[in-house]
Amino acid sequence: MFNKNIKLVLAVLITVWAVYQFSQGNIMNGISILLLAGIFVLFYFKNEFILLSFLQLRKQNFPGAQKWLGYIKNPEAALTVKQQGYFNYLHGIMLSQTNITQAEKYLRKAVKLGLAMDHDLAMAKLQLAGIAMTKRRKREATNLMAEAKKLDKHGMLKEQMTMMKQQMKKI
Repeated sequence: MFNKNIKLVLAVLITVWAVYQFSQGNIMNGISILLLAGIFVLFYFKNEFILLSFLQLRKQNFPGAQKWLGYIKNPEAALTVKQQGYFNYLHGIMLSQTNITQAEKYLRKAVKLGLAMDHDLAMAKLQLAGIAMTKRRKREATNLMAEAKKLDKHGMLKEQMTMMKQQMKKI
């Protein structure tokens, strides 16, 4: 929607307006306006289009998720570094269904930029291991699987890892 810096400027301006409302004795207006400023601060840290894309991805609606990601025209200017990581992570997951070469590019960039949660990073590395395995790069796939196993502290990807290990034995 807005550049990340514009969101902060809007939050500051709205906060100044809230302080003015407090000084005039309009306490409820000031509180309401501060909540409005909080929305802009939230959207600075969590991009609204990435959130909507995750929601569509959760529903297994890949075209809908792709549509929401398409609204981000210039990720470097509009997103923070972690958000750029998630932008590339989402593109990589969606492209892994159709074009694994492009998916590998996006997933590598997401891992390089960093993801906020360990299980997301583990999932990205597991996807990269699967791509490496399909391209007959067994050593790289084994290394990525080991890194993913370290990052998966809650055992959420245990089944996928065991399936990949079984498939890796066939190579």
